Amino acid sequence: MTTNTELLSQDEILQQWRKSLRPGQQNLADWEGGRMAISAVPGAGKSHSLAVAAAMTIARHQLHSKKQLVIVTYTRSAASSIKEKIKKRLKELQLPQSGFMVQTLHGLALHIASRHPDLSQLNLETATIVIPTPSHRIIRAAVEQWMIQSPYRYQNLLEGSQFDGEEAEKLRRQSVLRTEVLPNLAHTVVREAKSSGLTPQQVWDMSEYATDSYSILAIAAGLYEQYERLMRSRDFIDYDDMILAALRVLENDAIRKRWQNSVFGVFEDEAQDSSPLQEKLISILANDPNDPDLSPNLIRVGDPNQAINSTFTPADPVYFNWFCDRCKQQNKLATMNQAGRSSKMIIEAANYVLSWVNQIWNSKNNQTEKPFRLQSIQTVSSNDPQADANPESVGQGLEIHLPEDIYETVSLIEKRVIELLTNNPDHNAAILVRENRQGRFLAEKFAHFSKEYGIRVYEVSESDRFSQIPEEICKLLQFLDRPHSPDYLKSTLEVLEKRGLISAQDLNALSTYPEQFLYPTPLENQPKKEIEIAKNLCCELLKARLELPHYQLIPYLGMKLKYTGSELATTQKLASRIYQQTIGNSSLKSTINALNEIITSERFEAVEDDNEELYTRKKQLTIITMHKAKGLDWDYVFMPFLHEDILPGSLRVPVAAKFLGEFGIAEVARAQLRSAVHTQYQNLSPRILEPMQAWTEAGLLKKAEEYRLLYVAMTRAKRLLWMSSAKMGPFRWNTFRSDQSTQLQNKKPCPVIPVLINHFPESMMTF
Repeated sequence: MTTNTELLSQDEILQQWRKSLRPGQQNLADWEGGRMAISAVPGAGKSHSLAVAAAMTIARHQLHSKKQLVIVTYTRSAASSIKEKIKKRLKELQLPQSGFMVQTLHGLALHIASRHPDLSQLNLETATIVIPTPSHRIIRAAVEQWMIQSPYRYQNLLEGSQFDGEEAEKLRRQSVLRTEVLPNLAHTVVREAKSSGLTPQQVWDMSEYATDSYSILAIAAGLYEQYERLMRSRDFIDYDDMILAALRVLENDAIRKRWQNSVFGVFEDEAQDSSPLQEKLISILANDPNDPDLSPNLIRVGDPNQAINSTFTPADPVYFNWFCDRCKQQNKLATMNQAGRSSKMIIEAANYVLSWVNQIWNSKNNQTEKPFRLQSIQTVSSNDPQADANPESVGQGLEIHLPEDIYETVSLIEKRVIELLTNNPDHNAAILVRENRQGRFLAEKFAHFSKEYGIRVYEVSESDRFSQIPEEICKLLQFLDRPHSPDYLKSTLEVLEKRGLISAQDLNALSTYPEQFLYPTPLENQPKKEIEIAKNLCCELLKARLELPHYQLIPYLGMKLKYTGSELATTQKLASRIYQQTIGNSSLKSTINALNEIITSERFEAVEDDNEELYTRKKQLTIITMHKAKGLDWDYVFMPFLHEDILPGSLRVPVAAKFLGEFGIAEVARAQLRSAVHTQYQNLSPRILEPMQAWTEAGLLKKAEEYRLLYVAMTRAKRLLWMSSAKMGPFRWNTFRSDQSTQLQNKKPCPVIPVLINHFPESMMTF
């Protein structure tokens, strides 16, 4: 049978595609070359229009394997999705599927570096990719090396703002510095400086402009230097090394021109999450090798208002905003402002929050950088091809509750979810939480839904925790191997606290003297109840070490940590993997070494696949963090526990680190580096903020990102957005135990809640 598209010419098909796009999307399809920015609102169909525009570009310019369009994005799943969409379009045009390449940014960098190992200086056959965290052994080793080589600066930190020389306090401060402050600082500077293209020497140079008493940037530069030395000595690389290696390759004139000749242009998705180093790489590839002064064939598509990843990455929306502003001056900026995902009421609420936050930002903070780029979401036209675009609201569309406490919140959600999904079994719902502990609390309360109402409950954070299992098991085994090590004891207590098995408390005080904590003499004062629980649990673990063979310890620890069924399956898979690796050399130490290798090499995969379709199944209630929800949507979205101390929250100095002053050193270093990189990016003189100024700036950055996170969460809803702020809640969720009598405290609502009630009074629900 002949299809309609087979009867049309290629030009007619391209015109049909263009007509099917919305106005902002058509700007992307009309691109003929040069630099262009597309700023898109949530639900605007960025990936769809990017794929259509890519296929149109390939067809118009007759691209092929020797001259390709390069499309880059940030996750493998996104890359795979865009690739399939482009293939489908090219198939309609009966064109070969060789005129394009879709890669993650790091995949593209690795592709370039692996082709030229002599120039990239990376031996990819022997190198091991690591993802350093503050607890990673490379970071910890860098801290230890820095302490040895910088005794004066370390002593200065140890003395802090005041110190009476008491030995117990000295040991406590040493523990805080070695296990918390310095690892966090090292992790921050490596992440921020390296992704901005700064070398340790350049950070050293910046530190000369600083005048603070601790010389924070000098300490940061020293830690960064030790980290780089250790990485090279062990043949480790991180993801920024891939970008740097690719840039080293492209410094060669002949090789650079060869790559540029093979690239027609570059389309970048999710551009708000780019670092300066990544932007530099794609800009070089997009340049014309014969005329470097021409604008590069570069389209960057993103939404700066959905920049919510700087907590985890060096992403900073200011760079994409500046790119948009430069393109606007050249009339090369387009806005995709029409979105069909949400009902009109939900769109109005999200737009109001955006404008209100920017307005209070101007009045309260003398800042030029607002949290949001001023762009409102618009509904689509009546003839839009999207099925069920801007659906009718359910109920009020926006429903806001002020329940008495978190338990009444649970009751209200339960009643509404059962009603909605029972009457509409083809729909789905999600509860978006700010903290994983909130999600676990809700999952426990709704565990009966499946049996009683046929509603599946899926807690996404459960699958996320799988990746932490090898590290958690390793920390406990290290403690069992050397129980008198303060570091190993503290790591074990941290795992037990994170898993909710012990209460949050000053772990440094407990781990400073392990013997005294584990085996107190009769002369010691009776410990507090929470300390007694922690001690007894640690002693139970040590008793198991004596009673069980070492190869049975991993499953035992999984049960002791109260892993769920899926987590236990992952633990069993881990135990089998360790058994295979240690045949012929089976011991506790060899088990720990094998675990360290797994953790370092990032090669272990959990039992359950991380499939996005699992999150949005029909008649399912998905419990997921706001961060993880980006890119997804549901018919009904519930956002409970919206309290001021969490959203937007504020930076606070941990009590254990108060001796250093009223600021966090890692956050100060990050703000100082950020300010310096901004001035460098704009070709201005270096500007290093004073510590308290940097601390204030860091607090503003956190608040701005939290408001953007709230905006992202609100725009996940299609038909109903349900928000609540209980009058009573836990002091902190990480200390909250739902199975124990916990005293709740008065809580202030997130500032957005009363503002929305005032502007949309019909949204306020009474009961």
